Amino acid sequence: MDHGGHGMMMDLPPFTLSRGLEFGGDPFFLVGCVLALGLYGWGVARLRRRGDAWPVGRVVSFVLGVLTIAVAMCTKLNDYGMVMFSVHMVQHMIISMVSPILLLLGAPVTLTLRALPAAGRGRKGPRELLVALLHSRYMRIITHPAFTIPLFIASLYALYFTPLFDFLMESKAGHIAMMVHFLAVGLVFFWPIMGVDPGPHRPGYVMRMLELFSGMPFHAFFGIALMMASEPMVGTYRHPPASLGIDALSDQTWAGGIAWAFSEIPSVIVLVALVYQWYKSEQRQARRIDRTADRDGDQELAAYNAYLASLQSRSQ
Repeated sequence: MDHGGHGMMMDLPPFTLSRGLEFGGDPFFLVGCVLALGLYGWGVARLRRRGDAWPVGRVVSFVLGVLTIAVAMCTKLNDYGMVMFSVHMVQHMIISMVSPILLLLGAPVTLTLRALPAAGRGRKGPRELLVALLHSRYMRIITHPAFTIPLFIASLYALYFTPLFDFLMESKAGHIAMMVHFLAVGLVFFWPIMGVDPGPHRPGYVMRMLELFSGMPFHAFFGIALMMASEPMVGTYRHPPASLGIDALSDQTWAGGIAWAFSEIPSVIVLVALVYQWYKSEQRQARRIDRTADRDGDQELAAYNAYLASLQSRSQ
């Protein structure tokens, strides 16, 4: 059975995890993953050559983020995802909700700004162009919650519940474009929430949590809608190959359960990261106050005590 416009024979054997994780998949994402790791490694090496430190945790996070993309798109999961809604949903959830969080925890923008050399007075190089982009109106718009939250939601409902999904799945280019879109939407949505890299929209910690939880329930509702449907809702997966030995409706139910479950995973990861950042921020603030007090002999506390004493004297 040939599926869509991919030119790939899709008479696959029944899905197992070992078969799904065999090497294969899309060379576009394989090249992208190798390039991302190479550029990130170059940035870290450049910092260390000049004696600057770069946290190991950030390196680990970024590498894990790239590896999750590779697992989703550079293995046979990509082949099975063309004919099994449940496997496709695993790909979608990883690419849009797990990979972006791990990549952003690696602070790639901060690394780039620190690694690129300054162009010099009156000149514009890659670093200056990146800074200009970060402060542009375009970036203020696409990182604002009024844009990111509706985009995050529309990427589910407007894609799967319209003919757009079937259209994109008819060609290899359409499938790649869809997966790149999922990754981009995840990065744009989680970037201001994570707050690791500099950006035009940097809300406080409470607002970040509100932004996070305003988008996550819609993933759960989407999953429930798939699980409760009485017939297959996506044409691409309406008639799975007989060699898989699956039923389209039960596979869709699995896909809905995966979408629902994955709505909890990134929430926990991001919440833990935010609480940790908040804690570290409070520690840094406390150290700054202590250093200021050491320099000025704690004049602020002395002034406050004098103020209390003056109030007490007036009351007498």
